[in-house]
Amino acid sequence: MGNTDRLYRIESLIKSRGHVSFEDMMEALEVSRATLKRDLAYLRDRMGAPIEFDRFLGGYTLRKEGQDGRGDKHELPGLWFNERELYALLTAHQLLSDIDTDGVLSRHLQPLLERIHGLLGTEGLTAADVIKRVKILTPAKRPVSSQWFERVTEALIKRRRIQMTYHTRSRGESGARVVSPQRLVHYRATWYLDAWCHKAQGLRRFALDAIEEAQISEDKAKDVSLKTVQVEMDAGYGIYAGAKPQWAVLVFEPQAAQWISREQWHPQQQGRWHDDGRYELKLPYVQETEVVMDVLRHGAEVTVLSPPSLVKRLRETLGSAVALYR
Repeated sequence: MGNTDRLYRIESLIKSRGHVSFEDMMEALEVSRATLKRDLAYLRDRMGAPIEFDRFLGGYTLRKEGQDGRGDKHELPGLWFNERELYALLTAHQLLSDIDTDGVLSRHLQPLLERIHGLLGTEGLTAADVIKRVKILTPAKRPVSSQWFERVTEALIKRRRIQMTYHTRSRGESGARVVSPQRLVHYRATWYLDAWCHKAQGLRRFALDAIEEAQISEDKAKDVSLKTVQVEMDAGYGIYAGAKPQWAVLVFEPQAAQWISREQWHPQQQGRWHDDGRYELKLPYVQETEVVMDVLRHGAEVTVLSPPSLVKRLRETLGSAVALYR
């Protein structure tokens, strides 16, 4: 039984039985006296569990509701000791830290950061030590103004429209938009907003770092079901959305195949091994740009088989790249 499971088991035993003696807990958990003492101290001092020893009952119990507002209603938070949970918590910490906590968001984020620091602390290591010893790299980070992030988030929660000036990079121009926010998306080191654009009369995805001005409107936001948002915005590979997906077929050479076979590029991807050790990956996409970028990362280790339009785009891109080095 791991540390995390054991701590949950201790509180579960006390809740289910009302009170449990030290010896009964040792027997149920199959641990030493010293280990159980450390676990009880950790639950009380670090996790805030209202565990106390009742001399009359001869065992450990939870303080009752009314004495301090906790008791039977107390629930242990996630203890984040396995790989997936630790990654999730550290990612949340980094995302919160990356937003300008010296600016307008500090009053909201600081209590969350302090709570995360407390959760990360483990016996023998402070929270700061844990954060220093586990690193999550996010290259090519695109910071978002905390001012616009706060307004977009407020409008999303309050279900209000946003009037904004948005810079469309593909056209190199800025224009006024009125949008109804539906969902925030964090992807590849920056934030996006999935919203109903009242000018285009459809769902669109906006990069928050491209917002030049934003104001919350008094007008109620148009509601689009999250299922519809997911179908329209998550159909293709990468951040590009809003069009009918096509399927790309990529074949990776054996050296790259051993890694690619373990990667998830898209939830609907399909993969199969070839007899010669190559790996074939099929995935949906709605715009070629990001597929081309990721295929180029693998150089001569990947061949695009279809569709013909994607093959043509890669041929042109590679030709232009080679021309730079002639």
